[in-house]
Amino acid sequence: MLEVVKNNELTLAIILKHNFNKNGIEFFTPQNYSQQLGYMKRDKNYIIKPHIHKKITRQVNNTNEVLFLKSGKVRIDFYDESKKYIESRILEKGDIILLATGGHGFKMLEKSEIIEVKQGPYNTKTDKQIFEKIDEAKIKIKNEKL
Repeated sequence: MLEVVKNNELTLAIILKHNFNKNGIEFFTPQNYSQQLGYMKRDKNYIIKPHIHKKITRQVNNTNEVLFLKSGKVRIDFYDESKKYIESRILEKGDIILLATGGHGFKMLEKSEIIEVKQGPYNTKTDKQIFEKIDEAKIKIKNEKL
């Protein structure tokens, strides 16, 4: 399953659930995103020709993150650009999320391992702004089976 989390028309995140399955190749992000998220399923002996990625100067205006949940269970809380809480989702082992815009926070619902990929160089002191999280009583988990 693939889910695009939006606030109005602005994409906050793209979630690729662990059970997604499709033959071929598909990219889920627009070409103008500074980080691309795609999926590939190929048959045995399929060949991708050797290649080099050319050096190209790009301007990155915001930091996108891709998180792969290696183990555990995590709640992701989404916020808009003005730090207003929107809603939450649950990620499970094997799920992947690209965080595109807005703010986000995380609560580990189980002991979890997360692999994170984002543009660099990244300065932890200047590249993010911390703000107050939503009160736990106001959490709205969308599409969660209770």
